[in-house]
Amino acid sequence: MDCPICGSDDIEILNSKQKSSKKKLMEEYLLKCEDCGHVFKDVISLKKPKPYRLIISEHDKSHKTTIELSPSDELKVGDVLLSDLGQVEVTSIEVNDKRVNNSKIEDINTIWASSVEIPARIGFSVDLHGNVDSYKLDLDRDFEIAPGDVVKIENHIVKVHVVKTQERKLTSGFAKAGVIKRVYSKPVKFNNFDYDLTKDIVKKTIRD
Repeated sequence: MDCPICGSDDIEILNSKQKSSKKKLMEEYLLKCEDCGHVFKDVISLKKPKPYRLIISEHDKSHKTTIELSPSDELKVGDVLLSDLGQVEVTSIEVNDKRVNNSKIEDINTIWASSVEIPARIGFSVDLHGNVDSYKLDLDRDFEIAPGDVVKIENHIVKVHVVKTQERKLTSGFAKAGVIKRVYSKPVKFNNFDYDLTKDIVKKTIRD
């Protein structure tokens, strides 16, 4: 919104009210230009919210539901929505049988998302010189894991070498469990450790 007198975009909103018709929502604003002081009105037209198909994943389960969104808005991967099953993060968007990273909402067929109100499930591998103990862990989404951490898991004390996230592999720094896919580790001959993940194990697989 620019001032019709001086063209400035330094605008203060004095008041707003919403009007509706059968198909559209109208937002009417009373505005004041901070540069020249001119007071004027502007109206923004929005399409009424419609239900869109939403598939929410919770680890090994998925739930099909719908969510009301304005067709005029845009959606992108990473956005957080409030669904009838709580907050979810958009992981993929389907438009005309193709997966895209962003789209105008009116073009969307299906929204894929994951719940952000349940623990993050990550993989944790212990390299036993050829054999691998592989675990699935449920952790608080903000729990931080870093290469170099010394960890106890069952009867192993291991050092984290690589943290694989959704986007890259880390050999330094740290990542939160909410974005971690798998952690790779090797046993060390230490008695002390930074933290114990044994209680967080939900599944274990032994690989030869």
